[in-house]
Amino acid sequence: MQSNTTTNGVMLLARILLAGEFLLAGVNKVMNYGGTGGYMAKMHVPAALLPLVILTEIGCGLAVIVGWQTRIAAFLLAGFTFLAAIIFHNPEGGQMAFISFLHHTSIIGGFLALVGLGAGGWSLDATMRGKTA
Repeated sequence: MQSNTTTNGVMLLARILLAGEFLLAGVNKVMNYGGTGGYMAKMHVPAALLPLVILTEIGCGLAVIVGWQTRIAAFLLAGFTFLAAIIFHNPEGGQMAFISFLHHTSIIGGFLALVGLGAGGWSLDATMRGKTA
């Protein structure tokens, strides 16, 4: 990966845009814990998994944003997003569900790009390797 200002800025922006949604969603789940647990149960997902969902969204979201263990966090969020797409946005549920499913597959693609490319030069990963630019 090139270590120039444009590339590093674009990678930082990509990390913020991809993971920011998950960070905010995790905080929203904390603020609406009961409602989220009820919705999960309605979709046949044990509400007991909600703390793990919140930890994944907030923890991995923050990790991707700051660029710490980015490849691992992005991989986990890609898998999480895949599961969410299958469970909550089944493409057989009509046109809107299909569009939402496609939206999620696009996000998965972004996370997989981070898995392959890493966080870029403006990240904790690069700082810890001594390669900031």
